[in-house]
Amino acid sequence: MTATQDTNTELIEIIREHIRNKEYTQFKQKVEDLNYADIALLLQEELEDNGIVAALKLFRMLPKSIAAEVFAFLDIDVQQEFVQKLSNEEATEIINDMYADDITDLVEEMPANFVNRLLQNVDPDVRKAVNGLLKYPEDSAGSIMTVEFMSLSEHFTVKEALERIRRVAIDKETINTCFIMDPNTRILTGIITLRKLVISDEDTRLSDIMDENVILVNTHTDQEEVAQMFQKYDLTSMPVVDSEHRLVGIITIDDVVDIMRDEATEDIEIMAAITPSDKPYLKTGVMHTYLQRIPWLLLLMISATVTSKIMQGYEAALAGCVALAAFVPMLTDTGGNSGSQASVTIIRGLSLNEIEFADLFKVLFKEFRVGVLCGLSLGAANFLKMLLLDVGHNDVTVTIAAAISLTLVCTVIIAKLVGCFLPILAKKFRLDPAVMASPFITTIVDALSLIVYFNIASRMLNL
Repeated sequence: MTATQDTNTELIEIIREHIRNKEYTQFKQKVEDLNYADIALLLQEELEDNGIVAALKLFRMLPKSIAAEVFAFLDIDVQQEFVQKLSNEEATEIINDMYADDITDLVEEMPANFVNRLLQNVDPDVRKAVNGLLKYPEDSAGSIMTVEFMSLSEHFTVKEALERIRRVAIDKETINTCFIMDPNTRILTGIITLRKLVISDEDTRLSDIMDENVILVNTHTDQEEVAQMFQKYDLTSMPVVDSEHRLVGIITIDDVVDIMRDEATEDIEIMAAITPSDKPYLKTGVMHTYLQRIPWLLLLMISATVTSKIMQGYEAALAGCVALAAFVPMLTDTGGNSGSQASVTIIRGLSLNEIEFADLFKVLFKEFRVGVLCGLSLGAANFLKMLLLDVGHNDVTVTIAAAISLTLVCTVIIAKLVGCFLPILAKKFRLDPAVMASPFITTIVDALSLIVYFNIASRMLNL
């Protein structure tokens, strides 16, 4: 591999030039010096520029020793395209060299008849491992774990353990942490790092030096909880056990990075009132994108009719002071922004388990105080602005300015309270707190701010 990022970038550009000029001999000579992820990126670029046939041509030129590694870095949809175009022999060779969790990701979205054809020729142990992973619920620890882990017996000496690692490590996803289990029951009894093995006396038994305090998860643990445990305990791998505490697989940090990215993307889409999708934006059709968005837009449009009904109920107040209508957008926008600030902060806290339902009143009290400070600041700034720019124009009086500024204070306080209360309530009822983000909160705050606005204005202006 290359020594610096600049050298690596330069090499990628040289190889791109070889591809454009169809200089395949030079491509084969230089491509082995690239990282697997960079080679995968070049293949995907060729697919987008010149189609599947040209991309497959490059893929077939890769040395067999790195083809499977590169294949694992391709996007899932690209992997599926490749597999469907490869011969049975080529596909089988690639699949046999992949880790079981990567194969599972590949076949999960493929037609059942194609999966059967794909797996019927692969190594029986590989097929058994993949079928085992497919039985676990989606988004569970079992569905994302790998079964290629380094297992050792607690009766081994350090010398025996190192000999076994040298013999079988080539087929394991990681050997930085080795998992020790009873050879008869497969019950996990401890872990030991490769570093500790290397520095220990070779005649020492693993049972004497292993760490028995193991952080682990069950096969049915939710993947989001798994990611939180990796972050909490600063792990690079974690064992997965079944209901009888037997070791069935491990989860590695690269899988957790993918989980965190997917969960963050899902939360962002839900907070923007979009049905989550696991496909990249440019690879989703217009109809698919339309179907993602239209249900939420319809729901929010219908809920927004509440605002219209409230304004209709105060037609007399509006008729008595037309100037009030001009400041409705400012009040509702400020309320929506204030609610969004609170909700985003609380949703993040809930996602990281920093906030529980038991903290509700503590959170409400804090946001109330924040709302008072923000509201008073905004109200004072608005009142000063109206005195300087609005009073005396379009029938705006000092009393109207005071009514609007007082409403602004109340609106910000209400928005902060609603913005923190709804996500916590959603979590209590096992809903995704992100559902209660800006669109819903804005609709509710709009309705409440209008009620407060017209009531304050009616009393202060005797409407």
